[in-house]
Amino acid sequence: MWFLTQIAEKRIEEARDRGELDNLPGSGLPLRLDEDALVPEHQRMAYRILKNSGYLPPELEKHKEAVEIALQLAKIDAGAEKVQLLDRLARINLWLAETGKRQLVVSENYAIQAAQRLS
Repeated sequence: MWFLTQIAEKRIEEARDRGELDNLPGSGLPLRLDEDALVPEHQRMAYRILKNSGYLPPELEKHKEAVEIALQLAKIDAGAEKVQLLDRLARINLWLAETGKRQLVVSENYAIQAAQRLS
């Protein structure tokens, strides 16, 4: 895969050097990273209001909680607290599965590395 990336980067660089990318629409303007292109147009205003007020849909709240639990699990070796956290994580994944949402799977190595970087 990295070979294709190198070819693409090389072709982009060559096109830039030839000046083929100079007069593209939006050139020199900042990117609009807050645009909700995947949200239907008739729902964008409501989503924006909810987003600005700090609201998260229930499934994202559960994902956020699951990530926090995974980070806590990375810091604990064993014991009753680890069992309780694993139980909470299992319940969250069960709720996500029952509601048809994608379950969150965080590998232990990733959680350990994330905890180390955050501490």
